[in-house]
This record gives sequence, C-alpha cells and structure tokens, in this order.
Amino acid sequence: VQLQASGGGLVQAGGSLRLSCAASGTIISVNARAWYRLAPGKKRELVAAISSSGSTDYADPVKGRFTISRDNAKNTVWYLEMDSLKPEDTGVYYCNADITTGWGARMPYWGKGTLVTVSS
Repeated sequence: VQLQASGGGLVQAGGSLRLSCAASGTIISVNARAWYRLAPGKKRELVAAISSSGSTDYADPVKGRFTISRDNAKNTVWYLEMDSLKPEDTGVYYCNADITTGWGARMPYWGKGTLVTVSS
C-alpha cells in the first residue's frame, strides 16, 4: 500500500492550494484519513482529519480556512483545500490514513509529503 500526496507549491499569502492524496495497492477500505504538516522548527502537527463516517476535525490555526474532504467517486482519494493561506502555513504536508489491506491487516500509512510555501 502506498500513499501519494500532490498539489503543493509556492503561493502568495491570501492564496489557495488544493492538496490531494491517493492510496494505491491491495486495499479493502480506507478508514480515517488525515493531513499533517511539518513546519520549520516545529514538531509535526495534525492539520485536519476526517473519519470513516465523514466527521471532520481541524487544528485551531486552520479552522475556517482549510477543508478536508473525500472523493465520493474514488474512495481512495482525499483532499485538503487550503484558502486564505498565511506564511505560517508553510511546511511539508503529509497525508495519513488508517487502511485495511487485502490480507486483513489494519494499520496507518503515510505519504512522502508535499511542500507548501506561502510567501508574504
């Protein structure tokens, strides 16, 4: 099982980006999904999460600006829509998911990360 994150880039403050994460491999189900970020000089932090039932949770600094969602047609894809970006949103964003594999194991998987740089 692999997770591939994409959509990062350089954007000016106030701009928007949409990150995507696609899971591939022998997958029975993608359960809870999330996005984390690692900012310079800081610990990795949870940015947003969405449960298998669709409930969402956001870190306080991004509430009202970021939206996590799933692709209804492709159950193995999810997104992070980031609006009103600020320089402090700069960092490497990692997707994460709790996945049940074809051989019955259920465990967390991580993508390699995509860099988001917000200029002031």
